[in-house]
Amino acid sequence: MIDITLPDGSVKPFEKNATPMDVAKSISEGFARNVISASFNGTTVETQTPLTTDGALVLYTWNDKDGKKAFWHSSAHVLAQALEELYPGVKLSIGPAIENGFYYDIDLGEQTLSDKDFKAIEDKMLEIARGKYDFSLRSVSKEDALSLYKSQNNEYKVELIENLEDGTITFCDHSTFTDLCRGGHIPNTSIIKAVKIMSVAGAYWRGDEKNKQLTRVYGISFPKQKELTEYLHLLEEAKKRDHRKLGKELELFTFSAKVGQGLPLWLPKGAALRERLENFLKKAQKKAGYEMVVTPHIGQKELYVTSGHYEKYGADSFQPILTPSEGEEFLLKPMNCPHHCEIYNAKPFSYKELPKRYAEFGTVYRYEQSGELHGLTRVRGFTQDDAHIFCMPDQLDKEFKDVIDLVLYVFGSLGFENFKAQVSLRDPNTPEKYIGSDENWDKAESAILNAAIDKGLDYEVVTGEAAFYGPKLDFMVKDALGRNWQLGTIQVDYNLPERFDLTYKGSDNELHRPVMIHRAPFGSMERFVAILLEHTGGNFPLWLMPTQIMILSISEKYEKYAEKVLNLLENDEIRALSDNRNETIGKKIREAEMAKIPYMIIVGENEEQENMITVRQHGGEDLGMISVEDFSKIVDKEIKRTLKTFKQNN
Repeated sequence: MIDITLPDGSVKPFEKNATPMDVAKSISEGFARNVISASFNGTTVETQTPLTTDGALVLYTWNDKDGKKAFWHSSAHVLAQALEELYPGVKLSIGPAIENGFYYDIDLGEQTLSDKDFKAIEDKMLEIARGKYDFSLRSVSKEDALSLYKSQNNEYKVELIENLEDGTITFCDHSTFTDLCRGGHIPNTSIIKAVKIMSVAGAYWRGDEKNKQLTRVYGISFPKQKELTEYLHLLEEAKKRDHRKLGKELELFTFSAKVGQGLPLWLPKGAALRERLENFLKKAQKKAGYEMVVTPHIGQKELYVTSGHYEKYGADSFQPILTPSEGEEFLLKPMNCPHHCEIYNAKPFSYKELPKRYAEFGTVYRYEQSGELHGLTRVRGFTQDDAHIFCMPDQLDKEFKDVIDLVLYVFGSLGFENFKAQVSLRDPNTPEKYIGSDENWDKAESAILNAAIDKGLDYEVVTGEAAFYGPKLDFMVKDALGRNWQLGTIQVDYNLPERFDLTYKGSDNELHRPVMIHRAPFGSMERFVAILLEHTGGNFPLWLMPTQIMILSISEKYEKYAEKVLNLLENDEIRALSDNRNETIGKKIREAEMAKIPYMIIVGENEEQENMITVRQHGGEDLGMISVEDFSKIVDKEIKRTLKTFKQNN
């Protein structure tokens, strides 16, 4: 007998060689019908893999991330079989699951594949799926594996196998198809009910442009046709909300080939939006005891050697800037933290003066590959809402929780209500990726876990996602379309204070090492604005809109009255503009709607005579004729409803 530990902590005895599916059936037949993948002691296994030792078993359904991964990985096998049958002589290379769906890289030889072929591929995949073929994993010797693919003249699989150790090689079989594979499959093909080929693209073998360019076929699949239909609908909605499209329509930002790839230019309306976001956070930070600092855009290379950033990121960063002085090298700033360490080092501190909280909207630069650049979400120059807290160890818990409160305030005021926290820890199997002692890492990881528990956060622990200098708490926000984004991060760092020799004098008159907290509620202004644009569709909260009201006069005769209304609104600190152009009122309304203006005020003869205004809300709702005073109260009430009150005692 063997003991199987389930995720709820319960332990059940099973006969040796029982499978994950046997365990699922012991829970309930209904549950077992939904199980499509499993992991045993942290390693992905098949649902029919015999279990021979005691261990921890996790069973996955379609609703689990790992379940979707197995589903899409299996679908990639079905895609590969369909391509082999439709394109005789095609050479397969790799076909992994990705965040949404899967792809397979293939060498078509002299054959071609375009979107006209998508329907035939989908039909062939569904035909294979209906065969209800089991996925079966088997071990293969290196000699036999090489022999198979050499006989097929498949140099891609041969290269992969040559880099594998004998005894670690497995093949997956289903129907008449065999593929080199490490495992992680659904029980059989019939679970795949809906398939869509999304696109084709070129992809160099192993991502190296010196190698041959292959054809990459992207697809996605679902266990129900309804889910595919819903997914395609969301894609259409996402296109409408694409921040690059909305940014252009709303005149927020642009890019210039002459300025350089990945370097956004903020237009006046976008700059006003950014400024309002910055002022919103500055106000909250001031209440929380932060002090604003400013640091330069460059620093001596030695600064980043000391911090460890050069060792970890130097090869992929902008290269050093040489000055006329021999041997002098500067770098574009990749992070603000080393500069803030030097600000702390500018004077000695006593324990009575801690914590010190330094905040900066600091622009940093990282050389992202051109193929990875994407609007504002992936750029080469971006501004972080950065802050670093230097505190005593016994202050760490409170400071960390206070930062959590600040992040939650930001999310609440901007309409991000649906989120989970992710505790990102180091991977103990790759210690070379990190700096600092195990003792400091243990303390930092415990501090984050305890804070997440005490604040009642809905969180998960992910190994291997820590920063190189410390673990972190990331916030994963779900937007209006159900997509997950990483927004806001808090990190505990015992290592940079050591590398920069930061100290404070304790009550015992001895020098002690402070703990450092890194935090950025927005993450970066660029990425945050992009996500906010797509989340709201450009309909920002009223308090954030650069222009909250557009006053539309029926004709030139009512310009003076429109000006009077404008002055009254400005006296109530409402941001308004007046459109007095000699255009039809219908055209003015359409243009205000396109610009996402929250409210339109229409003034004409009746309004002037009654000393009133007619109010129309974005989207078409008519609020009727009211006084400017009453309208100002409506605006004030809406702003107070959406803009939360931040209270923090320090």
